[in-house]
Amino acid sequence: MRLLRSLLFSAGMIASTLLLVFVLPLTLPFSFPIRFRILTQWTNFNLWWLRISVGIRYRVIGAENVPAETSIIMAKHQSTWETMAMQQIFPPQTWVLKRSLLPIPLFGWGLALLKPVAINRKAGKKALKQVVEQGSARLDEGIWLVIFPEGTRTAPGEQKPYHIGGAMLAAKSGYPVVPVAHNAGEFWPRGGFIKTPGEITVVIGEPIATAGRKAGEINTEVEQWIEARMAEISPQHYSKAP
Repeated sequence: MRLLRSLLFSAGMIASTLLLVFVLPLTLPFSFPIRFRILTQWTNFNLWWLRISVGIRYRVIGAENVPAETSIIMAKHQSTWETMAMQQIFPPQTWVLKRSLLPIPLFGWGLALLKPVAINRKAGKKALKQVVEQGSARLDEGIWLVIFPEGTRTAPGEQKPYHIGGAMLAAKSGYPVVPVAHNAGEFWPRGGFIKTPGEITVVIGEPIATAGRKAGEINTEVEQWIEARMAEISPQHYSKAP
């Protein structure tokens, strides 16, 4: 049954993606907020279809912590799911992502229209400088920025080092960081086709002030908060909080 439901979801996702052929060119004349609202209808449909076809829903704890001011979202990365769900939970946003995603037909083209900070991970200091400069520019425009500090998806219970780029952007720009933990990987695993029905838990922390602080200090606070919440919402995978 899980296989059948996963197949149904994938069919709907593919069909909705093909529709982007007609939608993408129509968004070109519009400003970022309007373009974001149009293109994220794809996201809204697929999250709805995921709930109908597979039975995956989600709940948010700490929604009251989302600030009114433009912020940097630093989130756990376990699944494809959170790349879509962030668009429903938070204000209009863009992302720090791999440059190699942009040439992907339809999906990558849509991303390119939403002003991402597209980096070459192997570029080292050049990529870090790009995150700080372009990220600051997006934030100054009022566009929220989503960063997955581990840089790649991790399996439940797994933790990778938190890269300094997001924290350095926060330290240089002074914009607050909103930390986010979730357990999406338990229901939509990385690289996994078969999805499991259930309720994903998303926890949003209070904004972390960054003005006048060092990047390393910010990064440590974000990491400790996220991993502590992971131990709470996924105790079967995370034996104890840091």
